[in-house]
Amino acid sequence: MTLPTQQAATGEAGRGTVREVAAAFLKLGMSSFGGPIAHLGYFHREFVERRRWLDERHYGHLVALCQFLPGPASSQVGFSIGLIRAGWLGGLAAFLCFTLPSALLLLAFASLSDRLHGPLGTAAIHGLKLVAVAVVAQGVHAMAGRLAPDRNRALLAAAAAGLVVVGNSAPVQLGVVAGGAVLGLGLCRNVEHVADESFPLTYGRGAASVMLFGFAVLLLLALFASPRWPDLVQVGAGFYRSGSLVFGGGHVVLPLLQHDVVGRGWVSNDAFLAGYGAAQAVPGPMFSVAAYLGDQVHGGRGGLAGAGVGLLGIFLPGLLLVAGALPLWRSLARREAATRMLAGVNAAVVGLLAAALYNPVWISAVRSPLDVAIALVGFAMLAGARWSPLAAVFWCVTASIASTLAGWTAVV
Repeated sequence: MTLPTQQAATGEAGRGTVREVAAAFLKLGMSSFGGPIAHLGYFHREFVERRRWLDERHYGHLVALCQFLPGPASSQVGFSIGLIRAGWLGGLAAFLCFTLPSALLLLAFASLSDRLHGPLGTAAIHGLKLVAVAVVAQGVHAMAGRLAPDRNRALLAAAAAGLVVVGNSAPVQLGVVAGGAVLGLGLCRNVEHVADESFPLTYGRGAASVMLFGFAVLLLLALFASPRWPDLVQVGAGFYRSGSLVFGGGHVVLPLLQHDVVGRGWVSNDAFLAGYGAAQAVPGPMFSVAAYLGDQVHGGRGGLAGAGVGLLGIFLPGLLLVAGALPLWRSLARREAATRMLAGVNAAVVGLLAAALYNPVWISAVRSPLDVAIALVGFAMLAGARWSPLAAVFWCVTASIASTLAGWTAVV
C-alpha cells in the first residue's frame, strides 16, 4: 500500500486545489527575496521538502526544462508547479499570486518617483542606479561561473560581449544568441546531458501544439510590429519581444528591455535604471519591473493599462513556451544536440549581460570615484558576503544620499 506522502511526491496531476496553490504562492510572492536562483531554492524547500507536491527527480527536470527555454525561469517553474498540481487554473493562480505583490510594489514606486525631485530625491534615484551596477556585476560573476566554466564557453562569452559592445542593436543581440546556439554544437561537447523525464499533466500534445503555435504567431507579430499600431499595442509587442528572447535568467532581460523601451524613447534611461534598481528591493520575479516600465512609458502616461500590458507582454511568451514544452520534454531531453546548443546560448548571454554592464548600466550610473566605491561595496555584499539584495539597496541609496548631504555641508 502506498502512503499518501509518497503518492504526493510522485507529482500526480490534479491532486490539489486552486486555493491551496494560490495560498502557497502568495506567501512566496511576498517573501521570496534574492532573485531567480534564490526563488528556485524557496520552491524546493516549499514544494519538495515541506509539501511534497513533487519529488526530487521531477523537480530537477522541471528546473532543467525551464532553464532550457527562454523566459523567466523561476516564474516558469512556479507556473508549472501550479499547473501540475491543480491544472490550468492552478498554473494561473501560481503565476498571479507570485507576481502581483512585486508588481504592485513597483507600481507604488512609479507613483512616488514623480515626487522624487530635489537634491535628496535625485540622490536616492542615483543610488538605485548604483544598485543596478552592483547587481548586474554580481549577475555576470555568478553566471560566468555557472554558464561559462570552461575555456571554450568563456571565449564564446568574451566574443559575444565584444560584438554587442561594438554594435549595440537588436539584430546584433539576436545574432549573438543564434551564433551561440550554432557554435555550441561544436564547442560544448563536454556538457553534461540531461536524461529524459516526463511530467504528469491534465492535457496532451494537442493543447501543447496550440500553445507553441500561439507563441510563434505572437512573436512574428511582435517582431514586425507596425509604428501605425496603437501605442499600447506597440508597447506590448516590445515587451513580448524581450520576454521571448531572454535566456539565462532575469538579469539578461536588461539589455533587451533597454533597447526596446529606452531606445524607442518610451522611457528615459535614468527612469529605466532607477526602476531596475528598485526591482532589487522587492520580493518575487525581476520581470515584474515591466509593471513599473509600463506605467512610465511616454513620460508616465502608461498608467495601469501600460503596467498591465507590460506584465502580460513580458511574461506571456515564457508561460506559453513552458506549457507547450512540458508534454514534449521527454523527446527534447533525448537530443544531446539540444543540450549543446543551449550551453552555447547560455555562454553567449553571459557576454550579452557583460556588455550591458558597460552600456547602459556603468556609463549611465558611475560619475565619480565615489560612485565606483559605493558600487564596489554593493557588489562585495552580494558576491562576497552573499547578503540579500535589500542590503545592497539600503547601502547604495544611503551612501548616495549621505554623499549629497556631505556636499551640502562642504558648501556651507
